[in-house]
Amino acid sequence: MKVVFPFKGFILSFLEILSEISYTTLYFFSSLKYVKKYFREIVYEIYEIGHNSLMLVIFTSSFVGMVATIQTAYQIKDYVPVIYIGSGVAKAVMIELGPVITGLVVAGRISSGIAAELGTMVVTEQIDALNVMGINPYRFLVMPRIVGGIISLPLLTSISVAIAIFSGMFIANVTGVANYFEFSRGAKMFFLPKDLFGGLLKSMFFGYALTLSGAIAGLSSEKGAEGVGKATTKAVVLSSILILVLDYILGILIFG
Repeated sequence: MKVVFPFKGFILSFLEILSEISYTTLYFFSSLKYVKKYFREIVYEIYEIGHNSLMLVIFTSSFVGMVATIQTAYQIKDYVPVIYIGSGVAKAVMIELGPVITGLVVAGRISSGIAAELGTMVVTEQIDALNVMGINPYRFLVMPRIVGGIISLPLLTSISVAIAIFSGMFIANVTGVANYFEFSRGAKMFFLPKDLFGGLLKSMFFGYALTLSGAIAGLSSEKGAEGVGKATTKAVVLSSILILVLDYILGILIFG
């Protein structure tokens, strides 16, 4: 009688993804010595990731700040002074909401874009052409994108945190939860530099994770339009999972 192990497919897929992450990470770090050579490509990727995601980050962050303020006020306004609402919102945005929401929003746009671009190059055999010409695709295509993500995400997260706090302050004043003075006083009273810089450090890892995921999915794309479509889906799913796992691990290491 044949025994079917129910998690066999899941374990094999997990090991395959783990090997792809290790393989691409190894190539990325070995390519870092060529950063100066590909400086122009890195600047271009910073612009593509940062500038083109800016309005999306501003829009989502404004609602994140307003929702965080309303929910914080609902939970604590009957038990503690309203001045603590600003403190609670600011800390939540700097430590968790700003980095994670920005990472997930940018992952949906950038990871899928990188996967589609590299997947199309695989399908049209442009990657093979680069190898024939002696150009390492990891060095020329992957490294600039990952470095661009590592630099862009902290910048976008900084903007996201500022927008979320100001939008929270605005909605607190409009709804009568706390006026501008009470909210800002609470936000400044318990401010710790570790909260802000810890969140930005997390966002650097998220930038690495989402660009790495796009590169892995794109370069492992199967032939045809269906293969490219699956690659974009794989990129978004993988980047979202990596961001949440990294958020847990880094949260323990930085704030635990």
